[in-house]
Amino acid sequence: MDGGPVAVVTGAARGIGAATVHRLAATGWRVVAVDLCRDDPDLGYPLGTRAQLTSVAAPYGGAVVDVVADVRDAESLGAAVALAHDTFGGLDAAVAAAAVMTGGRPLWETTTADWAPMFDIGVHGMANLARAAIPVMLRRPEPRTGRFVGVASAAAHHGMWHLSGYNSAKHAVVGLIKGLAHDLRGTGITATAVSPGSTRTDLLAETARLYDLADADEFAEHQLLDRILEPEEVAAAITWLCSPESAAVTGTVVQADGGFLS
Repeated sequence: MDGGPVAVVTGAARGIGAATVHRLAATGWRVVAVDLCRDDPDLGYPLGTRAQLTSVAAPYGGAVVDVVADVRDAESLGAAVALAHDTFGGLDAAVAAAAVMTGGRPLWETTTADWAPMFDIGVHGMANLARAAIPVMLRRPEPRTGRFVGVASAAAHHGMWHLSGYNSAKHAVVGLIKGLAHDLRGTGITATAVSPGSTRTDLLAETARLYDLADADEFAEHQLLDRILEPEEVAAAITWLCSPESAAVTGTVVQADGGFLS
């Protein structure tokens, strides 16, 4: 199938992942949109559904293919990447947006098991995507413009009360991206992260619940914009990082955080 560049996006059923699929597709990309599409008993809130993932792909016909896969399962994730190559003829970008939230207690009252979903999905899942996607991007002839983008968080740079596990996982994301960028030296493929501030997603709603807040909009006071970000605003930064124009940016973090860290 001839057309524009090709991307794989995880965590694509809703939130920043879904917004990224929409923005990429609207600007000419072909996309394989990946999500787990089932709840996890270790989490206290519902995850994205099959219907939501289908609705993300539906407006674009064959230009967006929706795939149910678990980023913790390297084999199923590899199959999703292979589908991108086989359907669209290659791969130019991979966006790791799959992440979950747990927390609500001080560190000394949590266990390793409490942290496991955040690392298994948000860190190990990102590494699985890199392992699957980078070899396929390397098949492109030189000069390459491959892109690997991981979604981090303001929590990767700033301590959060009762969210030490989430802090740790997002710091790990930044470390993964920095190491990957060095591994990619000289290949033409870059690795970057985006750190959103408080963004209107289900994950932010879960954070508000953990903090016993009546409304997630209360987080707006931490951002210079004095409002919650929309997923589409973060997706704009991710989409730019996927483009050839971002070639000078690698091994670093773009803070699309509304001034959270300023």
